[in-house]
Amino acid sequence: MTDGISGKVVLITGAARGIGAELARMLATRGARLSLVGLEPDRLAALARELGDGHVWFECDVTDQAALERAVEGTAQTLGGIDVVVANAGIASNGTVAVGPVDALVRTIEVNLIGVVRTVSATLPHVTAARGYYLLVSSAAALAPLPGISTYAAAKSGVEQFGNVLRLEVAHKGVGVGIAHPSWIDTDMVRDVQHDLASFNEMLAILPWPFGSITPVQTCAAAFVKAIGRRKRKVYVPGALAPLAALRYLLASPLSEYVMRRRTRRLIPQAEREVLNLNRSFGLNSAERACRPKVEDTTTRER
Repeated sequence: MTDGISGKVVLITGAARGIGAELARMLATRGARLSLVGLEPDRLAALARELGDGHVWFECDVTDQAALERAVEGTAQTLGGIDVVVANAGIASNGTVAVGPVDALVRTIEVNLIGVVRTVSATLPHVTAARGYYLLVSSAAALAPLPGISTYAAAKSGVEQFGNVLRLEVAHKGVGVGIAHPSWIDTDMVRDVQHDLASFNEMLAILPWPFGSITPVQTCAAAFVKAIGRRKRKVYVPGALAPLAALRYLLASPLSEYVMRRRTRRLIPQAEREVLNLNRSFGLNSAERACRPKVEDTTTRER
């Protein structure tokens, strides 16, 4: 194949499940060699076996620089370099600033933004040598304010601007940088929130399309594959977000805020009560990954 993917070494963070896992499957069918990085070794090992020979996996917390560097060096040594990096690892804490424990709020920023910075820093020498490509996963949350996800939105907005500036800094080295803006994707993280918070489902129902829609994970992964193959600057999932990105300042205008306040004046207190009753700050499938201690040793297996 001559689609810009076959034979490339692609490192994906947050590869154990959701978008990262589905993306790995699609890239493998196109001849890419995968380095699967994440915090769930059993799932990573199973995915590597599923993909077949020529792929590796590493247990790694993206907020742990030493672990990241071990994973990166292990990838380069085993697979011969790194052509593409998808900085996808992410978590979302439940609740507003008023009811969210500060450690959970800060952890969301550490994983979603600082983790991207650390991932790029650890991989940049290899990607530069390959004149490769980064796909940094931001979010539709960077385009429009939505109550209840303040630190998630802050982190994803930071990823977008980090990527915009990084693109300028590495362009003369032949490195490309793309930024992905997925909206709600049908992953464990989103399903956790749907299960935990009735207010979230009510919020989706009142949000204007496409912000209130949930997209299949396969659709999102396919859009990411196309972005990697074409070294795109931006990718929006669903694609209808693209024109709205140009109108983001209207989405944060006084009029927009007035409409949103009227619609959420009941839902925000309801969401805060629901979060307090949960007695945990992350979804069932995110809690262990968000709160576990840093990984001391990086584990790798060839498949």
